[in-house]
Amino acid sequence: MTKLAVATASTLLALFSATTPAVETPLEALPYTPGLDVSAMDRTADPCTDFYQYTCGGWQKNNPIPADQARWDVYRKLHSDSQRFQWGILDKLAKNPQSGTPDQRKLGDYFAACTDEERSEALGAQPLEAQLARVAALTAKRALPALLAELQRDVPDAKLFFGFGAAQDFADPNRVIASASAGGLSLPDRDAYLRRDARSATLRRQYVEHIARTFVLLGETPAQAKNSARQVLRIETALAGASLSKVEMRDPYKLYHGMDAKALAALTPHFDWKPFLAANGTQDTQAFNVTEPKFFKSLDSLLAREKLADIKTYLRWQLAHSLSPYLAKSFADENFSFFGRTLHGIQAQAPRWKRCVELTDRQLGEALGQEFVARAFSPELKAKTLKMTRQIEDAMAKDLAELDWMSPETKKKAQQKLAAIVNKIGYPDKWRDYSALIVTRDDFAGNVMRATRFESQRRLAKIGKPVEHGEWDMTPTTVNAYYDPQMNDINFPAGVLQAPLYDAKMDDAPNYGNTGGTIGHELTHAFDDEGRQFDAHGKLTDWWQKKDADAFNSRAQCIVDQYGKYVVVDDIRINSRLTLGEDIADLGGLILAWTAWKAETADQALESRDGLTPEQRFFVGYAQWACENNRPEDMRVHARTDPHSPGKYRVNGLVVNMPEFAKAFACKPGKAMTKTQRCRVW
Repeated sequence: MTKLAVATASTLLALFSATTPAVETPLEALPYTPGLDVSAMDRTADPCTDFYQYTCGGWQKNNPIPADQARWDVYRKLHSDSQRFQWGILDKLAKNPQSGTPDQRKLGDYFAACTDEERSEALGAQPLEAQLARVAALTAKRALPALLAELQRDVPDAKLFFGFGAAQDFADPNRVIASASAGGLSLPDRDAYLRRDARSATLRRQYVEHIARTFVLLGETPAQAKNSARQVLRIETALAGASLSKVEMRDPYKLYHGMDAKALAALTPHFDWKPFLAANGTQDTQAFNVTEPKFFKSLDSLLAREKLADIKTYLRWQLAHSLSPYLAKSFADENFSFFGRTLHGIQAQAPRWKRCVELTDRQLGEALGQEFVARAFSPELKAKTLKMTRQIEDAMAKDLAELDWMSPETKKKAQQKLAAIVNKIGYPDKWRDYSALIVTRDDFAGNVMRATRFESQRRLAKIGKPVEHGEWDMTPTTVNAYYDPQMNDINFPAGVLQAPLYDAKMDDAPNYGNTGGTIGHELTHAFDDEGRQFDAHGKLTDWWQKKDADAFNSRAQCIVDQYGKYVVVDDIRINSRLTLGEDIADLGGLILAWTAWKAETADQALESRDGLTPEQRFFVGYAQWACENNRPEDMRVHARTDPHSPGKYRVNGLVVNMPEFAKAFACKPGKAMTKTQRCRVW
């Protein structure tokens, strides 16, 4: 995946709700799954007709979606296994509260408080009452800015009209400035409010019913709650109408509008930024990026015309929505009923231990990461994956040098950018300091809010200071990776460098196909439709000759046209403008991994295994990371909002463009996995 500094934090809302009995037990070590699993294959399928079925048919048959999951795939299975391993770590720390380092004691206390379901039930809605009282005390709109700043600081994932935080400056990547971004929506994206098809109308009706039931839990009568819910939807719909679409947000130029404090004030004459900034401790800030000026103009008009009572209704909903997962069963169940079951088709809530592991990782991630790395990520593993990364970078340098569609001037700058990329493997060089965070064993919701405030203040304190290039935006346990175009670095947490994704026991072919393809994927993001707009230093600038940009766009259009024909679910096709960056990175990454693997094994006598040639093992090793099963509800959400194509097309959509695949499997012309006009950008 790729990451821009304006991206919002991951939601915590789906994590907590009522408990279902846990059937798993903690693990002492990560379980082993081979990097190429022949039992996951369907050898009755023709790889030249449907390569995804050939590589993943057995996996799909043998891995039904767990009741507490919206989808199930190789990444999520590894994530689930890793969670059980982390559970074992945290459970031991929780049972020994007086031993260990300060961070270990914090981890144990946090996990103990989180898993104390009996106390959470006894407290009921009490942790929410103090926040609701702050809203109830609002008697004039002029006091709204300070209140919003305080609530945004303290309430996890609070969607309160807009977002505000620290961000790397697009124009000067060496400094951190303040960023004000569009927000305020609880549904997955703005189009969920605006589409007029029957399915979207039904979803909005179900959403309003859920809001109303939540207001009843807050003490309103059913009639009052129904009216309150309508007011919330009306306000959120207005915010949605002023927001950019997911596709528009892929253009960084549409997300960068630098201005000073005076210009910001002029943008919203009815919203006073001075008390807002004073309340969150950024009163001296003079440099801002307003990601969507149109949104803030509309927000200003909305705040001017709305009754104070309706604004307070909206705030009460957002607080209840944000904090429900950390309250008693009635609130948690209601939250899950819509955001889990209705929206994503999830049949049951995850067991509480799993939700507590997830939340500990989110709020104390680098403390937990130290424990994980010490047990599951050796220096030898780091060295091996770093070597592979450098080999794939060498392949990229060779590819750039040999391009026939790029001018020497642009090639030179591309090579400079490639050479400047920083490789972050496993974990940060400097661990985060949690000494200022107060954690107690008897205050779960309080811990969540204090940790939220700790992180908010940590981030806001960056404004006006130089960028800290050593920081990570993923925790070491994360089963994922990312490229940051402003940092110009690629980041591979220890969690994603585990079997079956990277299998130290396996031969090179599947490892280069799988992890090598992922490394190449993240590297290619530096030169996809978004990443290519940032230079070697992370500055948003046009460093391309026009004819080279035109050639890039022409090649990218081939991918847009190809993926736009694929059906996800029902009659919904891939939004190939939204998925373009990931599709480019998938193809470029696999090509680079192939080149690097061939260079690594050039002098080796490779043997067939499991009835597969080395070349076939490379492609099967790649494809098996994408094995997945999906619920239709979740597929509909992801088709609208996810910049990644479904797993089937992240496999079949690539191999049709690689003559090396057709040769490896002896695919004849006319087969589904071959085509005469192949797409290739990098």
